[in-house]
Amino acid sequence: MRWEYEAPEKNVFLVDGKNAWFYVPADHTVTRVSAKKSTDWRTPLALLAGEMKLSRICNKIGIAQQQASANSTDVVLYCALRGASKSEEGKDADGRTGEAGVQEIAYLEVVESSGELVRVLVNDPGGVGIEFRFTNWQFNPKVEDSFFRFQVPRGVAIVNGELGAAQKSASP
Repeated sequence: MRWEYEAPEKNVFLVDGKNAWFYVPADHTVTRVSAKKSTDWRTPLALLAGEMKLSRICNKIGIAQQQASANSTDVVLYCALRGASKSEEGKDADGRTGEAGVQEIAYLEVVESSGELVRVLVNDPGGVGIEFRFTNWQFNPKVEDSFFRFQVPRGVAIVNGELGAAQKSASP
């Protein structure tokens, strides 16, 4: 998979099957970690775009009563992420955890009639929220294999480590 971001800063997140790469051109560094060891939440969420079963990444799934959809014909589901919390106590109707524990939740907005994923909202326990919007889905487009291989640009340092730590240090 490959994700390219333009805002808040330009960067590339790429998983080539062996490694996950996080490249921020302005920092002149790329973080590399074994894809099997990556705990970055985008790895499982990105797989939602394929044929991944939600039960593999969600402890619990349900209708998010308190989360508004961007489009009136869509429905919003909550996904309590697997491995994000050990506590099941104190959850409200949307699966969010109250003071009894901390739970990472992803909200998945889908077109009710087709099930097409149109938006993902992730709110981590620290209060940071990220939103992804999807449009113009293309299934099995012809893309060169090289698009999914990271080529380290000249003058860029490779840092081996966990992506979460690299992302925190790269954020403003």
